[in-house]
Amino acid sequence: MSMEMMTAGATPLTQKAAPPIAWLQGVSKNYGTVQALRSVDLLIPAGEILALLGPNGAGKTTAVNLLLGLATPTGGTVRVFGADPSYPEARTRIGAMLQVARIPETLRVREHIDLFSSYYPSPLPLSETLRIAGLTDLKDRLFGQLSGGQKQRVLFALAICGNPDLLLLDEPTVGLDVEARRLMWDQIRHLVRSGKTVLLTTHYLQEADALADRIVVINKGEIGAEGTPAQIKAKTAGKRIQCVTALSTDEIGAIAGVNCVARNGRNTVIDSREPEKVIRELMSRDAALTDIEVSSAALEDAFLALTRDTQVQEGQVQ
Repeated sequence: MSMEMMTAGATPLTQKAAPPIAWLQGVSKNYGTVQALRSVDLLIPAGEILALLGPNGAGKTTAVNLLLGLATPTGGTVRVFGADPSYPEARTRIGAMLQVARIPETLRVREHIDLFSSYYPSPLPLSETLRIAGLTDLKDRLFGQLSGGQKQRVLFALAICGNPDLLLLDEPTVGLDVEARRLMWDQIRHLVRSGKTVLLTTHYLQEADALADRIVVINKGEIGAEGTPAQIKAKTAGKRIQCVTALSTDEIGAIAGVNCVARNGRNTVIDSREPEKVIRELMSRDAALTDIEVSSAALEDAFLALTRDTQVQEGQVQ
């Protein structure tokens, strides 16, 4: 979707007709001979959770760095709150949680939060930041004494402590157990309900499916697909049929409407965008067809369909 369409009042992919607060327009980014982004248009509407998905080396990290003002585009325009993201008026409205973050291990949790809060004009109270991040009981603990999951929660606290309007969360739940991950999801949803906007990058596709209002899939530096989680799944993967049949996978694969087919023990698993038509054909060919189940394909199936031709090389730009 172009910025002109959004600002002209076109209906967005979600029901939120909000103007963009950040965008990349026609953005390319080269690192030497490596082209990390190719003429990318990306809009982040206010009040939305946008998940940016892609394999390693697809360009996700480059896009985030451009929005943070940590890199400059080779071509095109990057704006955050209408300004260059390197300008102070934009930076003080952004909070970021990055996997590359390195913070001193000899400071206490509350000292880290106090320090980061001082960079913002209207930060959250310390007690509120600690509560949201689930760190109240750990506020006097040295950062170096924390577990991996606890350190991840501190990085989340540093991202939100300045009360930013835009949150850029890079793999926010890495290292968290299931309960802690669900609690962070709840806090992210609460922040958006209170008026914040979130750009999320994650390799947990279940996380994107559960949280995102809209998903953008980036592959080889280009936008491959965008839409709600349901639209992404329907567009690429359709439905999943599971059954017991005497037909071979080659016979099934030749049926019109079958995307892919595989054996799973005694069961046959078929992905199709036309499940009703495929099932009718299966029944006409195999009178003994049994145990038929039809379910929606997972986001993982759609993601793999969109990126299956990617050959990721070690050391490639992310």
